Amino acid sequence: MKQKELTKKMEVLIREDHKNVGGVVVQKSGNICYEKYFNDFEKDNPFHIFSVTKSIISILIGIAVDKGMIESIDQKVLDFFPEYTIKRGEKVLQNVTIKDILTMTVPYKYKFAPYTKYFSSSDWVKSALDLMGGRGRIGEFRYAPLIGPDVLSGILIKATGKSVLDFATENLFAPLGINVEGNVVFHSKEEQIEWYKDRNMKGWVADPKGVNTAGWGLSLKTRDMAKLGQLYLNHGVWDGKQIVSSVWIEQSTQEHSHWDEKKYGYLWWIIDENENSFAALGDGGNVIYINPKKELVVAISAQFMPRVKDRITLIREYIEKSLDTLI
Repeated sequence: MKQKELTKKMEVLIREDHKNVGGVVVQKSGNICYEKYFNDFEKDNPFHIFSVTKSIISILIGIAVDKGMIESIDQKVLDFFPEYTIKRGEKVLQNVTIKDILTMTVPYKYKFAPYTKYFSSSDWVKSALDLMGGRGRIGEFRYAPLIGPDVLSGILIKATGKSVLDFATENLFAPLGINVEGNVVFHSKEEQIEWYKDRNMKGWVADPKGVNTAGWGLSLKTRDMAKLGQLYLNHGVWDGKQIVSSVWIEQSTQEHSHWDEKKYGYLWWIIDENENSFAALGDGGNVIYINPKKELVVAISAQFMPRVKDRITLIREYIEKSLDTLI
């Protein structure tokens, strides 16, 4: 099949089978070779990137480690929360490390996530700490979509002395030319639902104490997502400045845990070890995909829709194969 025909087929496929896609940006060797927006979205529209937020928190943890603000990811989580009162008989939580949260190998005390209790709490970090541990065993993969990663936000605040957004703006967003317009605090369930539906959502969700979420809640433009992917493709260098160390990038995008056949790094998904490709994946099909072997970055933004078709298949079967005509 000719490459132009493959590209055209890809766009038809997106409109028919990936109907919630808002934007696609493809970068080859640092240059945008394809940019297309769908469903009346434009390049200046931000999107709620859902769990892609986790991978950005991973970057921030890496920067804090690079700066010596966090001594080691092997540090115990409770070292950062001396004010937290541990429950009697709770032994597992005492041994949870930062690395355990980064690799999703922390046990939790719930079978079904208590989202109502979580969202109605005034302190989402404490809520997450309260739910960690129990009778589970550290080391077994257990994906925590929302409840759990917020502990990393609490650690960043304790370690840096700044809010997560302020630390991110100073050390990551501003150097890359990314603008995140402040905190978003919900006062009701209805406000939260409306924010999800907003076609021009902005900011970073925070709990009532102003602590930004770590597992979801950040809104970015599609080009912003591509910039973050390019930063990792560039081994952490942007405009000649080392933003995050190449050592952290290498460590965080290697397999440290797995979920069946799916491999996981430090809040990054490992896609293909032969090509060293990896991705940040968010609900609704939001993706930052990096393939170092092909010097490729793909960012896909989308509005929420349940049970979307696999975006990695879309990238590998159509976008990568269309590169000859995109360049």
